[in-house]
Amino acid sequence: MRLDRSIRRRLWLQNLLFYPLFGLMIGLLAWSSTRHGVQFDWSAGGRNTLSEASRTVLAGLDGPVRVTAYARDHPALRDAIARLVDRYQRHKPDLTLSFVNPDLLPDRVRELEITRDGELYLEYRGHGAKVQQLGEQALTHALQRLSRQTERVLLFLDGHGERRPLGNANHDLGAFGRELAKTGVRVRPLDLTTATHIPSAAVLVIAGPRAPVSPAAIEAILDFLERGGTLLWLLEPGEAAGLYGLATALGVTARPGVVVDPDARRLGIRNPTFIPIADYGPHPITESLRAPALLPQAAALEVRPPASWTATVLLESQPRSWTETGALDAPIRFDPDRAASSGSLTVGVALWRSEPAASPDTDDPQAASQQRVVVIGDGDFLSNTYLGNGANLELGLNIINWLLGDETLIAIPPRTTPDPHLQVSEKTLALLAAVFLIGLPGMLLVSGWLIWFRRRRC
Repeated sequence: MRLDRSIRRRLWLQNLLFYPLFGLMIGLLAWSSTRHGVQFDWSAGGRNTLSEASRTVLAGLDGPVRVTAYARDHPALRDAIARLVDRYQRHKPDLTLSFVNPDLLPDRVRELEITRDGELYLEYRGHGAKVQQLGEQALTHALQRLSRQTERVLLFLDGHGERRPLGNANHDLGAFGRELAKTGVRVRPLDLTTATHIPSAAVLVIAGPRAPVSPAAIEAILDFLERGGTLLWLLEPGEAAGLYGLATALGVTARPGVVVDPDARRLGIRNPTFIPIADYGPHPITESLRAPALLPQAAALEVRPPASWTATVLLESQPRSWTETGALDAPIRFDPDRAASSGSLTVGVALWRSEPAASPDTDDPQAASQQRVVVIGDGDFLSNTYLGNGANLELGLNIINWLLGDETLIAIPPRTTPDPHLQVSEKTLALLAAVFLIGLPGMLLVSGWLIWFRRRRC
């Protein structure tokens, strides 16, 4: 093609227009990137993205949230705080973050009892909450506490050898009580030998009494239930304690024996009386559960609720399980003569009724419209010893939130980091070294020599 003067002039004009237009396009893209950010989370497990539970908590906050970080001028610490809060700001633009050097405001630091560098203080509708550990769980739990404008109280029946909600013994529930405190729920023991009335606005927890409950206490519990009270009953195998009247009122009784699951060994569980719960019933309590829960020495429940109650099975054992009534210290094998029941056995049930009796001392409209009860055939799964197994903690928190009428405030599952270490044997290391240090360079040398030799012959 011959290039005459006119063609050259047109090409020159095209180039003259191309470069300014190209520069303008780059400038517009750069300006747009400052106004509309796009981010992708390709980390394992989505560790840099808020969980569904955190987004649900943010959606329930209908006002601005102010976050103040009391952090010294350490760039690494402040950057970590900014990155964490930025995840929340993407879903709630009126959540603001400001940094304060605690050394410059000592009076304010003492007033708020700030003790750590990098501690956060959250403010929402005149209420405040502190966050000492950076992480999604801690920050979302603080927002969860702020969203509960009214105090939520759990009353634990006391005085009959029950598991203590603040105790540190292996069978107590102290660790679970501390986790509840993080979500804004206060636990308090209730001794019905001195108190004769249970407020309907509270949630009553009966955690395995080992001594018979007095008739006066049973009468107070039944009155509480009749008035529309909310109840969590942690049954134990062979438990009597005189609560037959409560069992009759709910239509839930414990079958004789301890539930045994022979398939537990496949999951590495040596004790067959420790039953894993992998298949959950359809219910808001279990909807978010992904990992199995572990119930040590649970009781099977026979559920025949009265006509006014609706029951939903929450937890159920595997099809090959049975209730063992014989000795548990000997090798356990299925014996029809010693098995009171077999098959998939119910070990957890939720009950509710739409129109409970009038509750004059409650201001909670949710409690007035629906009465809720949960009965679990085991209390060990929430004890200090077994709370960290599987989904036990998440299950317990979900039960409490459902009883409080807060289905949206579910447990915040921790984001686990995959193991960053690669464990290989010495033989594997030697093989990798031979391939990449000798084999691959040798192949390149041979192929280069062959190409050179072929070209030379042509």
